[in-house]
Amino acid sequence: MTDAVVRVEDLRKTYAGGVDALRGVSFQIDRGETFALLGPNGAGKSTTIEILEGYRDRTSGVVEVLGTDPHHGGLDWKARLGIVLQSTGEAPAASVREQLAHFAAFYPNPRDVDEVIAAVGLTEKAKTSIRKLSGGQRRRVDVALGIVGRPELLFLDEPTTGFDPEARRSFWDLIRRLQDEGTTILLTTHYLDEAAELSSRAAIIANGTMAALGRIDELGGEDARVPIVRWRENGMVREERTENPGALVARLSTDGEPDRLEVIRPSLEDIYLSFVGTQQEVTA
Repeated sequence: MTDAVVRVEDLRKTYAGGVDALRGVSFQIDRGETFALLGPNGAGKSTTIEILEGYRDRTSGVVEVLGTDPHHGGLDWKARLGIVLQSTGEAPAASVREQLAHFAAFYPNPRDVDEVIAAVGLTEKAKTSIRKLSGGQRRRVDVALGIVGRPELLFLDEPTTGFDPEARRSFWDLIRRLQDEGTTILLTTHYLDEAAELSSRAAIIANGTMAALGRIDELGGEDARVPIVRWRENGMVREERTENPGALVARLSTDGEPDRLEVIRPSLEDIYLSFVGTQQEVTA
């Protein structure tokens, strides 16, 4: 048996009025892996996360998080979780360090507060009131609060919203350090390059069902990863999938290179869109 940190089998959630938010979702997250949960607005992703965190009851199905049904999880169980929500309430007047030290005291084996502040790039702001920070800096505080307790399982809900490109890269380095320490991470993000960079496996939820599940480099199957050759001919855009794009390009170029010729190797974003249609936004 694999050492599963999260086990979900046939998860269903029906809201008042007969609205089926989840219709038989199943997946497993193994110890030490980073798992991305992707899906458009209204797909059921947020409902799934809230059930795993113990904030929402399910209608039916089996759910275990760290060996416990979240519906019955007590304080000891909650102390083993780290949660970075998509949005937080009003910023407190406390300084960054005061807030981190306050939260660290709730946990049996917290990280060093100053090390956490440095890890999220806020050393120069450690004595600054959180109310005076920019939106991106407050987001870093959210991440710091999520990891200060040294969680076994970390929920990251849109963690890099408001980060500039350099800050995002620094955050990715932080996540890699957590991965090296064996932290299990459940990531939701609308940055699909972030999911591809950090996750070993991903699930795509659409319309309350599991549309795809697998390793990042295998998601969607072999057919979904066949390159696409696209060009313009007689004023119309044409494209063809082929496992040998070089041969097709050579054939098209016998009388000169076609207009706007490009070879596209499908990315995670392309595969994602093939499952959810034209819904571009991937948020919780």
